[in-house]
Amino acid sequence: MDNGYTKRIRERVLSLEDGTVFVMSDFADIADTSTIRQSLSRLVQSGTLRRILKGVYEKPKYSKLLDEYVAADPEAVANALARSYHWTIAPCGNTALNLLGLSTQVTAVWSYISDGPYKTYEWNSTKLEFKHRTNKEITGLSYMTSLVIQALKTLGRSNVTPEVIQMLSEKLTDKDKQACLKEATESTDWVYDTIRQICGGEKVQ
Repeated sequence: MDNGYTKRIRERVLSLEDGTVFVMSDFADIADTSTIRQSLSRLVQSGTLRRILKGVYEKPKYSKLLDEYVAADPEAVANALARSYHWTIAPCGNTALNLLGLSTQVTAVWSYISDGPYKTYEWNSTKLEFKHRTNKEITGLSYMTSLVIQALKTLGRSNVTPEVIQMLSEKLTDKDKQACLKEATESTDWVYDTIRQICGGEKVQ
């Protein structure tokens, strides 16, 4: 194996934050698939990386408070899988509510809509679920727009209170709001009306 490639892969891994999740395609600009696989395997053996799933690796994050390595972030693993397979994904159901702070209920399954096939992945006590949806539900939407739409659909019209609207309004940046107003026009009428309220209806004429 060319040690120059191995060194470059190792340097990239070390340069990024603890808790970062990698897939092999993240190193495709450095070496071929076989070399990447061997290099990552060596980094796992040395303890620099840990293997979460087949082809998915994490630079472990150590918690001084807990005095142990913390569990891999399911959101980071989901995004890594999406990168690897070129899927567009968006959190849905309770996962969307959790990520937006609208629910504190611990979710048993991290759920995402995807323009890829239906898939589930499990490691330790974590389960990821990708649900196939038509492209129009996610293609062309920014991450935050998709997240807000899915959260509102999960809540249902009758459960969208002024408090929910206020919380989301405070959570979204001005840039997020501009994107939502522009991108969510094809969503259900009540969803878009709610987004107008979240983002400040006066911006939409």
